[in-house]
Amino acid sequence: MSGSFSKDDFPNTPPPTPGGIESLLTKLEAYTPVVSDATTKSILQHVGVNTDDPQIVRLISSAAQKFISDVAYDALQHCKMRGGGKETKKVSGKDRKYALTTDDLGKKGNN
Repeated sequence: MSGSFSKDDFPNTPPPTPGGIESLLTKLEAYTPVVSDATTKSILQHVGVNTDDPQIVRLISSAAQKFISDVAYDALQHCKMRGGGKETKKVSGKDRKYALTTDDLGKKGNN
């Protein structure tokens, strides 16, 4: 396969909205992801990606946060399905605490 793509290679992709990328990058400047930019930059350098563009680093940090959030959410859902929680009494009713295991995280990778 060649290294270049054309719009015909992705027929179901909607056309970009005017100012979409600029708008996204502006919003990213004001957003601080949980995965710090320094951590992301260090990991990128470790795997051979050298960039000084803070917008690229912030975009990758945000994507990493989304990935981690999705994995944790799916693991929690698996934990709930297997009955991994225990009830605790609170002042205003009952609450349930869950203990995620590596088995819960492993199930995400098998889906």
